[in-house]
Amino acid sequence: MRIDLDRWEEILITITRNKTRSFLTAFGVFWGIFMLVALMGGGQGLQDMMSANFKGFATNSAFFGTNRTSEAYKGFRKGRWWSLEMADIERIRHQVRQIETITPNTSRWGSTAIYADKKSSCAVRGLYPEYENIEAQNITMGRFINEVDIKERRKVCTIGKRVYQELFPKGGNPCGQYLRVDGIYYRIIGVSLSTSNININAGSEESVTLPFTTMQQAYNLGKRIDLLCITVKKGVPVSSITNDVEQIIKKAHYVHPDDKQAVIMLNAEAMFSMIDNLFTGIHILAWMVGLGTLLAGAIGVSNIMMVTVKERTVEIGIRRAIGAKPKDILNQILSESMVLTTIAGMAGISFGVLVLQGMEIATAASGTPAHFQISFWMAIGACVILMVLGMLAGLAPAYRAMAIKPIEAIRDE
Repeated sequence: MRIDLDRWEEILITITRNKTRSFLTAFGVFWGIFMLVALMGGGQGLQDMMSANFKGFATNSAFFGTNRTSEAYKGFRKGRWWSLEMADIERIRHQVRQIETITPNTSRWGSTAIYADKKSSCAVRGLYPEYENIEAQNITMGRFINEVDIKERRKVCTIGKRVYQELFPKGGNPCGQYLRVDGIYYRIIGVSLSTSNININAGSEESVTLPFTTMQQAYNLGKRIDLLCITVKKGVPVSSITNDVEQIIKKAHYVHPDDKQAVIMLNAEAMFSMIDNLFTGIHILAWMVGLGTLLAGAIGVSNIMMVTVKERTVEIGIRRAIGAKPKDILNQILSESMVLTTIAGMAGISFGVLVLQGMEIATAASGTPAHFQISFWMAIGACVILMVLGMLAGLAPAYRAMAIKPIEAIRDE
């Protein structure tokens, strides 16, 4: 135990003796590991913030709407406006078996919801209960629309977060109260606190949601619908059914099969896949930058150790002359390199975690919480990388020290 203590004491004395060099070397390693930790933790936090915007939204979904035709077809002129209909739902459901959920969505913008003396600008949406399979409504009070509401065309509604806050600023449960929208009174049956930033034909936060059949009757919509919302069965790519659905719609409404403008389609699966690929690229870039900076720091450690070995040629020669084995010299140089690298690296990891914790607290206070931290195993991996780099950085100086001959080292003085 005494020998080990003496060896560690000698290592620390050597490091402190060359304060300037040791500081510059340690700073390179410190900055490298800090960059790695900060980039990885920051990337994870940004991914969490982005994912929060899409929380509760079905990733295997697609949406179909209409636009003016760009080609004449079967006696219909170019530039014709047309609409989707309820009959399209049954056509698609019977012909495309890979579909799990298909439901209509219709909305009306520019309405005003009124409760007592409070007003709130809103959009009115007509939905079926199945729409929850596409966008989770996060009902915190009351319930969502059900099949009985649809069948009986009940004058009931759910309200979004912003509408609730503006009409009921004192809070409380509004279920059972009546609000007026476009001259019609509706009984509130639920409050949705969905905060998804994907607005499909009006967002949940600023909407008053009615049973689809009630909205059809209230606004005299007939069989017309604004959007077809679809989810596919597990394991089925959305892109594999979009062309079939599009052709069924075009055939039913006498739209040219090659008309690229008439049907508007949003593939949510492709959008989420693009976002996932983006963050995969960010993680790879973070590793490349962090490891590159860390490698530069390790090279600096190696260079400093080479200079140290050259300056200590006489000392090493004397130790060899009085019986020190080559293995002892190797262990000494490698230990100095690994200690310097590990101390600087641990400081870099600690500082990086501290900075990330500050970012996490700041985002939580702003209302957009995210996990700006690295995982435990990532920290362990960084420590292992540090130890390996420290050992590699000390190999060349250690072998040079081992090659020193005692007599030549003494003459070097």
